[in-house]
Amino acid sequence: MELARARGEVEQIFSAVIDGLRPEQLVQRALRLDASAIWVEGERHSLPQRARLVVVAVGKAAAGMAVGAEAVLDSRIDRGLVVTKRGFAARPGLTHFELLEASHPVPDQSSLAAGQAVLAAVAGLEADDLVLVLISGGGSALVEALRPGITLDELASATQLLLRAGADIWLLNAVRQRLSLIKAGGLARAAAPARVVNLVISDVLGSPLPVIASGPSVDPGPVLADPGASVRALGIWEELPEAVRRALEQPLRLEPVTNVAQSVVLADARRLAELASRAAEQQGYRGVVLGDRFVGEAREFARFWCALARHVRERGEPWRAPVCLIGAGELTVTVRGQGAGGRNTEMALAAALELDGVPGVAVASLASDGDDGISGAAGGVVTGETAAAIRASGLDPKRLLQENDSARGLAAAEALLVTGPTGTNVNDLYLALIP
Repeated sequence: MELARARGEVEQIFSAVIDGLRPEQLVQRALRLDASAIWVEGERHSLPQRARLVVVAVGKAAAGMAVGAEAVLDSRIDRGLVVTKRGFAARPGLTHFELLEASHPVPDQSSLAAGQAVLAAVAGLEADDLVLVLISGGGSALVEALRPGITLDELASATQLLLRAGADIWLLNAVRQRLSLIKAGGLARAAAPARVVNLVISDVLGSPLPVIASGPSVDPGPVLADPGASVRALGIWEELPEAVRRALEQPLRLEPVTNVAQSVVLADARRLAELASRAAEQQGYRGVVLGDRFVGEAREFARFWCALARHVRERGEPWRAPVCLIGAGELTVTVRGQGAGGRNTEMALAAALELDGVPGVAVASLASDGDDGISGAAGGVVTGETAAAIRASGLDPKRLLQENDSARGLAAAEALLVTGPTGTNVNDLYLALIP
């Protein structure tokens, strides 16, 4: 399959998927306002004329979610705050919101400033007041209020170590919760006695509310009893700052959250895969969703994904061509080199090696937020020609993979897919096109 054709079809599919996940549309459809109440997905929440309505949007999709909320609630919003990743705020002007940009994936001083702004926005509320929290992926790094004894440098160091060691989002956020006053329900506690309603665009497989953005506005439920054991298994325990190790060794005692009135997940990885299936069918393929909770090391998943695609192409079973195999998930990368890339470009480069010389198959791995690690791209699209194209540029694709330098290799073969920020964030999309 020619790369130009594969790239064009993947771009069409991905564009249709993103159009179906526009946060402003998702939020706008979920809300309705009348003279005495706000309705969320058909559930009524009283809002007397004297009551205050505070809207806080946090995450990579925060700006779009705020646009949707303002379209419905407009001047009824008494306080509005958006916190999103730097470069993700290119949206139509918001009249009733203050907009802050902060750091992701490693928090910095802007994350602390954003945390203070969020807590200030919900301070001093009463029982009749309502806080609408618009949560999306990325919020864990963007908004922070540290527990006493933990410094920003210590938090940043721990975050970087965990990311480089390949920690999944469950462990990463379990550690963050031990270091934070705003996570694990901290925002909801700060808003009490006001009621809290959450609208969520999930970037965590299975959509567990306490894990998405580290659960600032939901009850944390059972927390990971001993995240320290999981960190030790990664081999980085001794590298963590001493204050972080102490925090992980202490029991986490949290007051229950009792003021959350409703939480609704508007979109997630399952929806991502469903939309991709529809879009593939519009391109003339049979769309087959194989799963929406794929995890594991990116290069190992590439081996599995390509083996499955080759089997379907060569045997015509269990599905005949033209078929598009579809998956969604969140892979990890254990960083050993000094190159540039992300989990999707790493998967794509590994797939290029698995497909080397194989005709009739294209594989894509794409971040739904358009922001894959430090690759500068959404991900990559590869065929049986890609590895040869990388070699023709004077680079060794195997060496690039060893150095975690996937973005450089894919760029040399014109196999990067660059979209810029999409405005949403619901995990990653995996495609195998067999025409």
